Amino acid sequence: MGTFTFIPTWIAQDVIVYVFAIITTLFIIRHEKQAASIILEFICFVLLYAAVFENFATLMGWYGYGRSLLMIFNVPASVPVMEFLVVYSALRLADAMKIPGWCKPIFVGVMGILTDFSLDPLAVSQRFATHEGTIGRWTWFPSAGDIQIHKIPVYNFTGWFLLCGFAAVFLVLGRWWHKKTGYNSTVGFVYPPLAMLFSLGVLVSPLSSFLLWLAPVLKKGSIGEVIMLCFAFTLFIVVMIIWRGKMRKGLSLREDYPILMVLVGFHVCNVLFAVIGDFWNILYITLPFAAIHILFILYILRRGFRLERT
Repeated sequence: MGTFTFIPTWIAQDVIVYVFAIITTLFIIRHEKQAASIILEFICFVLLYAAVFENFATLMGWYGYGRSLLMIFNVPASVPVMEFLVVYSALRLADAMKIPGWCKPIFVGVMGILTDFSLDPLAVSQRFATHEGTIGRWTWFPSAGDIQIHKIPVYNFTGWFLLCGFAAVFLVLGRWWHKKTGYNSTVGFVYPPLAMLFSLGVLVSPLSSFLLWLAPVLKKGSIGEVIMLCFAFTLFIVVMIIWRGKMRKGLSLREDYPILMVLVGFHVCNVLFAVIGDFWNILYITLPFAAIHILFILYILRRGFRLERT
């Protein structure tokens, strides 16, 4: 686990995540009708789901993190916190867009992939001398045969689809159960930990290997990884065709600002840190995906403004 090394860039990025988390938490308290349950979702997502899986991955030797100021064992606390912010914001956007419930996990998963395409190339590029030696903010240890994008296995990006999508599946089911019981307080406190434990169970099941590279038909490092990443985006396009602009109420900067802050703000920060760090070689990856994601969010926001006016 090593000794903490003061890396100003890493500290600044963590602070941004924590500031976004504080703002989002205050938003939840003020605007969510079932605020206590949503806050518990946040806590359980971080401690029972994302941090557990991320630590498992480091112990398996898949990848490692540089030491940060706040750690959950081998993983910077900012990592699972940021992942929840993406899931929460994407679910809230899906609700506002009136996307069918069964489509929400696909939508949330692709929002995760798009966020990751500007985040991870930056993280693996930010290498500094630390007490553990020269290490990146995030470092993969891929196998020789792994198909990679800028030293990152292709299946990592589809992995975000699964991490965010599985959480969305069980959070949607949990919220439905809570609503079905007339927002029973006991159910409100029970479903978040259950949802995250079920999500974790599915994430480490053979289903993940199938969705990442079509195991057991194909092996890790095969073209199956590219096929499944493309399949995730194809599912998203299908969801958008099904949706076809069925929003009934416009988005509002006052009532929906976490969506804009998280799904757009993280991209802006990642691109700025890439420029400041002189990592021009990753912009061919980060800029197109950041642009696609930002333009999509702005399109939905603009459509929302039109609905508000009419």
